[in-house]
Amino acid sequence: MVSVPRLRRRITRLALASVLGLSTWAGVAAAHSGGLRGATRDPLAVPTWLFLLTGGGVVGVSFLLASFVTDRRFVAAVHGWRRHLPDPGRAGRTLASLLGVAVLAVTLAVGFLDRAAGVRNLAILVVWVAWWGGYVASTYLLGDSWPALNPFRTLADALPSLDRPYPDRVGAWPSVAGLLLLVWVEVTMPLADDPRLLATVLAGYTFATLGGTVVFGPDRWFERVDPLARAFRFYGRLAPLGVEDGRLRLRLPGGALPETTLGGLDDVAFVVTLLFVTTYDGFVATGAWTSVARATVGVGVPPLAVYLGAYLVGAVLFYLAYRAATRLGRRHAETYLSATYLARRFAPSLLPIAAGYHLAHNLGSVLVLAPTLAAVAAAPLSPPASPPQLAGLPSWFGGLELAAVLLGHLLAVWVAHATAYDLFPSRLQAVRSQYGVTAVMVGYTMLSLWIVAEPYVAPPFIAS
Repeated sequence: MVSVPRLRRRITRLALASVLGLSTWAGVAAAHSGGLRGATRDPLAVPTWLFLLTGGGVVGVSFLLASFVTDRRFVAAVHGWRRHLPDPGRAGRTLASLLGVAVLAVTLAVGFLDRAAGVRNLAILVVWVAWWGGYVASTYLLGDSWPALNPFRTLADALPSLDRPYPDRVGAWPSVAGLLLLVWVEVTMPLADDPRLLATVLAGYTFATLGGTVVFGPDRWFERVDPLARAFRFYGRLAPLGVEDGRLRLRLPGGALPETTLGGLDDVAFVVTLLFVTTYDGFVATGAWTSVARATVGVGVPPLAVYLGAYLVGAVLFYLAYRAATRLGRRHAETYLSATYLARRFAPSLLPIAAGYHLAHNLGSVLVLAPTLAAVAAAPLSPPASPPQLAGLPSWFGGLELAAVLLGHLLAVWVAHATAYDLFPSRLQAVRSQYGVTAVMVGYTMLSLWIVAEPYVAPPFIAS
């Protein structure tokens, strides 16, 4: 029997080999946002350092203010508020599943058949605007409808399954590797410009997913391995609509997070990675990254090695920073609870941060390109003769993006506060246990605000 450490090493090597193989094949880096962003942002009217310190200070002050909310009954009442909603019924779920399969089929067909490129192609607009920008946001703003819409699950349920036993000792680590791989493909391949390449990647993901469900069964595959299903499931815990005890319920945003305990460090790593990958996607489109990348490539380092190195090192640093934060919180709280258990309890508080930055990072593209999507959808195989012109967003829109980032962080502080009061009997312990997590949130606030405030710069060495 293969030992657990050896099995994990094999999975890690396989994931790295896949990433390196795709890197070599892609040849150059090409962030999808480069093909979709048309909005420009006015420069800040205040010094950047003052702006970032102010943003970090807002999160720090919110922690101090939350510390004064010590009434456990009030905290429990806020997160325990629920309202029952009517069930959409089997007919509604059936229609949703058919819609999901239809959208997948149309996207693949248009991607392979339509010669129009970029934002003149319906497949690209559906994937990057309607799905990645709009639908993903709906999973944390409204609720996780992916179990009903998921076309891969609908197709998998129609296939036979070998029901091979899934190696439980592997846990959900394959989904972490899968999420890293998906975003790496997005960053390194010109998927926003080449519809056939996008359709090829989508078809490959479909076949890989269906193959996995045939071997291990749909339930286990979408629960432990599939990164999309897991990402939407975690985001759904943040949303006001959710299914609890088999019933659809309305709750306050983030209301389900303080009572959420992740299954293990694999789940913790997935949440942290979900937070990191969106940050990386935005970071490579900043002027600072352009300077660093050009300087590094200038001394002879291959471009993709620069991107891959920053990607892997960044993911590891995000995870290690969070683990260090939970150890710091444990030390100050003077609790018998392990740092690993605290990591499993406090990790859900990072989800509002990931959601806020995702919204800030993609909202502009969705608003700018929504009219284009509607126009191209009216005649998917007969696009305009010239590419649509992307109108800029009004100057005040930058403030809306920054507000999304700050609101996500403020909600994260409150969720961490409620989690601490659910964990510790002592009020002082509850406050001290948040020191590490709050420090990480302040640092991440300043990083994400800086990225959002920076003017968009096309990532260097981008594919033509």
